[in-house]
Amino acid sequence: MEQQHFFGKRVLVTGAASGIGRCIAEQFQTYGADVIGLDCDTPDAEVGFRLLQVDISNPQQVEQVSAQLQAEQPHLDILVNAAGILRLGNLETLTLDDWQSCLNVNVSGVFYLLKQWAPVFKRQKSGAIVSVASNAAHVPRLGMTAYCTSKAALVSLSHCVGLELAAYGVRCNLVSPGSTDTAMLRGMPRGTEAYQGLIDGSLEQFKLGIPLRKIAKPEEIANAVLFLASDLASHITLQDIVIDGGATLAA
Repeated sequence: MEQQHFFGKRVLVTGAASGIGRCIAEQFQTYGADVIGLDCDTPDAEVGFRLLQVDISNPQQVEQVSAQLQAEQPHLDILVNAAGILRLGNLETLTLDDWQSCLNVNVSGVFYLLKQWAPVFKRQKSGAIVSVASNAAHVPRLGMTAYCTSKAALVSLSHCVGLELAAYGVRCNLVSPGSTDTAMLRGMPRGTEAYQGLIDGSLEQFKLGIPLRKIAKPEEIANAVLFLASDLASHITLQDIVIDGGATLAA
């Protein structure tokens, strides 16, 4: 893609303070977009794009910031739902707070944003929405009941909304990363020491390894998001690209 491929495009990215979301926002900016990031946290260092502190699991905050942004400019070209949280635990050890937090951020937060911005996309009869799910939406994982459930629900939400918006020329797609080198992955038990185990897989955990023999970089996920948001993907909607080095195989 040329550096000015998104020149003049207004892009809203959630989870933009760190990880995959931040990488997506930075890449859009590099390619000429006017980027607005949303995140409940503030980064340690300044980012090069506008970043607003918003908890997307709070519908009132989402409505307020959306109204503010729409008052500034009643137009949006691209919405990227990259905010997400991980809570680990088997069924009996998982707390209600962990369960509800995963659903509130990973699914409901996207729903709240879509409620606010779908009328804008429909009115302008154009736009692209890309949501970041997970390969955990496609295969079960031990100890990840809440996360897998929330990401599977996000996939279905995106497909249903995409079907509603297709008649207006609005495209809705997903990317589903596997293990990616972010703070979320490094924060899992044993941190980076566990990376080789993720690559090798584990029969005890019913988990396949990664055929490409490496952990993904955030840039590799961001590249796919930018493609799906671009005019190069003008006839692609209701799709979910799994980016996990082949870890799910044909699942």
